[in-house]
Amino acid sequence: MSRSTIQVTYRLETSGEIEALAAKIASDQSTGTFTALPNETDEVRARCAATVVKIAPLESSDTPSFPDPDGTGPYHRADVTIAYPLEAVGTDIAALMTITIGGVYAVRGLTGVRVKDIDLPSEWSCHPGPQFGILGSRKLMGVTDGPMIASIIKPSLGLLPEETAAVVKTLCEAGVEFIKDDEKLMSPGYSSLEDRVKAIMPMINDHEQKTGKKVMYAFGISSADPDTMMRNHDTVVAHGGNAAVLNINSIGYGGMSFLRKRSALCLHAHRNGWDILTRHPGLGMDFTAYQKIWRLLGVDQFQINGIRAKYWEPDDSFVQSFKDVMTPIFSDTDRPLPVVCSGQWGGQAVDTYRQTGRTLDLMYLGGGGIHGHPMGIAAGVKAIRQAWDAAAADVELADYANDHPELAASLAKWG
Repeated sequence: MSRSTIQVTYRLETSGEIEALAAKIASDQSTGTFTALPNETDEVRARCAATVVKIAPLESSDTPSFPDPDGTGPYHRADVTIAYPLEAVGTDIAALMTITIGGVYAVRGLTGVRVKDIDLPSEWSCHPGPQFGILGSRKLMGVTDGPMIASIIKPSLGLLPEETAAVVKTLCEAGVEFIKDDEKLMSPGYSSLEDRVKAIMPMINDHEQKTGKKVMYAFGISSADPDTMMRNHDTVVAHGGNAAVLNINSIGYGGMSFLRKRSALCLHAHRNGWDILTRHPGLGMDFTAYQKIWRLLGVDQFQINGIRAKYWEPDDSFVQSFKDVMTPIFSDTDRPLPVVCSGQWGGQAVDTYRQTGRTLDLMYLGGGGIHGHPMGIAAGVKAIRQAWDAAAADVELADYANDHPELAASLAKWG
């Protein structure tokens, strides 16, 4: 019998006793229920019962995270770690989510619950993980060192396939290593995936013939139907493509697993929908826990927003997300390439470099920050490269901009 456990850390909140609530969750989510059971023997509990292994009290609150019309404070809070026997859960992700996460939110007496982390035993290394990851992404893009500079097709929606191809040509000539469909672009009536692939790949291939550099293009192949998504994958492969962008929350764990087992593409993950899980501080899931499952399933590149992003996420959350994806679960090979994005134009490069461990193992993804540069797209790409050169040299942007006009124009417009 395996003695390995899966340890899940929750932030719990209740007007009652934390210790009693933690014990109830451990019981309800393993062998117990609301009453004593004649068949819940010591042998059964020894094999499958979850146990509370740690309680770290936090400051109480006068108000509940969830509405609690009949309750009164104070509301006690603590980070609680519960160990679930591997014997009871196994290595299936559906079982993990059902036993250790799904049912916990329904427990009576909670006024707040948030999954902080999941510590998985070595048996979970059976999942495939990234096929390409950081080193494979570098190899496919032909970038041996430094950040990989990338862009997104803009406008996000509305361009016809031939119009998209013209933007791709310009971006290739501007010197990017990676281009992607916007996550909202999959296979709309005005620009089916097949028509877009047929229009774009000749531009990618022609640029490679001229320069020897094959720009990676990630096509939006997401579909709720795994068979459709696989046909989309095959269309990209048949035309010489090497990457796809996936809306991971939309395709689900099963869709990701189905694709990864058959995929020849570098899989670029967009996490839209994660915000539903995480924006309420007393509910949902931290990225620390969330990202581990997608990495085990096979994400090669992971979008994680950035410093001073255009969305709601604060900088410290981004920095923690960067640390999360760069921390091995079982080995360095299960680390995806972190993709810094969301309103990035180069002005954040120095702070990004300094706050993420001074690493250049990242993709820096600019949309409006490239397309909206006052001197044009090529200058937008050049300005971002200049910003990262300044970061790596530990020089302030304003000083570096003195003899780099493209960066100076960026600072004048956005800085």
